[in-house]
Amino acid sequence: MTRTWPTNHADDEAVLAWEFLDFLRKTAVMKVDGLTRGQAAAAPIATSPRLTALGVLKHLVAVERYWLCIAGAGLELPSLWKGDPDPSWDLAESDTPESLIQAYREEWANAEPLRQRKPDDDAADGERTVRWILAHVAQETARHVGHLDLLRELADGQTGE
Repeated sequence: MTRTWPTNHADDEAVLAWEFLDFLRKTAVMKVDGLTRGQAAAAPIATSPRLTALGVLKHLVAVERYWLCIAGAGLELPSLWKGDPDPSWDLAESDTPESLIQAYREEWANAEPLRQRKPDDDAADGERTVRWILAHVAQETARHVGHLDLLRELADGQTGE
């Protein structure tokens, strides 16, 4: 998978926002890709027993599903957040790096209708603008990519952006 930095001479706010989100998405995938299921399901931080590379990726699937697809694009899809505490961090036996990378990419495809909307001041879901939703998903993804940086280093020593 190839990541590219957004253009330095951006003149379109929407294009730039999506380019940064795409960069972050691909970085998240790169941090999980190549790990074994055991490495990706490990919770190496004692104070955060649900924090695993697979859990982070599964949570990002839920983030994209709700914010971009349901709230943003208005798609009739089931939320992956039903329950308390948030079940999007919980792993099933069938969750593997490959299966969750595939699920994450499917949400990218599901979100494409939102990419076609202008991030203006019109509310996407009756409460938030497309601009707000996109900024929120980018900050959420960036925060969790930071978690993935640490989890990957603890799993196999790999560092780097």
